[in-house]
Amino acid sequence: MALIPVTILTGFLGSGKTTLLKRVLTEAHGQKIAIIENEFGEENIDNDILVSETDEQIIQMSNGCICCTIREDLRATLQLLAAKRRKGLLNFERVVIETTGLADPGPVAQTFFMDDEIAECYLLDSILTLVDAKHASQQLNDRVEAQRQVGFADQIFISKADLVSPQALDALQHRLKHMNPRAPQKVVHFGEVALAEVFDLKGFNLNAKLDIDPDFLSDDGHDHLDHAHGEHCDHPSHQHDKAPAHDHAHDEHCNHPSHDHGHAHHHHHDDDVKSFVFKSERAFDPAKLEDFLGAIVNIYGPKMLRYKGVLNMRGTERKVIFQGVHQLMGSDLGPMWADGEVKMSKMVFIGIDLPKDILMQGLEQCLVAA
Repeated sequence: MALIPVTILTGFLGSGKTTLLKRVLTEAHGQKIAIIENEFGEENIDNDILVSETDEQIIQMSNGCICCTIREDLRATLQLLAAKRRKGLLNFERVVIETTGLADPGPVAQTFFMDDEIAECYLLDSILTLVDAKHASQQLNDRVEAQRQVGFADQIFISKADLVSPQALDALQHRLKHMNPRAPQKVVHFGEVALAEVFDLKGFNLNAKLDIDPDFLSDDGHDHLDHAHGEHCDHPSHQHDKAPAHDHAHDEHCNHPSHDHGHAHHHHHDDDVKSFVFKSERAFDPAKLEDFLGAIVNIYGPKMLRYKGVLNMRGTERKVIFQGVHQLMGSDLGPMWADGEVKMSKMVFIGIDLPKDILMQGLEQCLVAA
């Protein structure tokens, strides 16, 4: 039986998660979707769109979807849903898990890798984060949970953009991009997102991710920003510790508009969640890299939100694709390197106060001698 795809929906209070869920639960989209709610409350689904008020944990919706409140832990709820589906008591094709406004999505994501019974039934498709444009800068300043939700995202939806100026929206988008360069951003109105942009994004499917988002590792991680960082750039997320020689994305002059030093609003924040990119055309020594990454994950795993890469490994003519969430790391053989393609390893790390210099130097030492 095919695995059931799962989407994790996260975001700050008031960002539009409820609006999006209401559309999923009431729209005649023809899909049978199970929604797992962390808790019922004013921020969550209103009782008026439920078929009936009942003490039952699983409630059938008017359009055939089902809604489920978590009374026990997530694992037990997922197992209950899968068991009812196997017995023909419930019919659904996919699952959406809504986390509470201040939840860390990491443990939810890890459930799908750590538990064999869950992994046999479900496939984690992606983590979606909704960001409220009007309140985001304050929430990102005040709450590390808000930053973590951005760091975990495979896709970011920005709501309430019409309530802020174009300059404020631009500043927010640059800020989010520095925190998480691998998640595409899309401005949406009132949580009205086409379901095609919500489901089957394959954010956790290692090979497919490269097919749908080939730019997620372009230039220093900032796809489409196309600028050089340099010693005259004082943006807090570009602190230039001694970068290894291979880190050629830095330049003497930083003239991107978001680093124009007349625009102070780009410089007031120094987020805990940051990203950085490692690139090299030299192949990795597989044993050295495995040992080093194992040690790093062991020490810094709780602070490592998402990390992902395409690697050139000695001994194989195929790309090696790896990714991880916190302490859980996996790799997969990807496609062959194309004729004439530069065999370059590219890795992006998103985390909380990660020691960039230690990671960069350690990765450098895992490369095969030139």
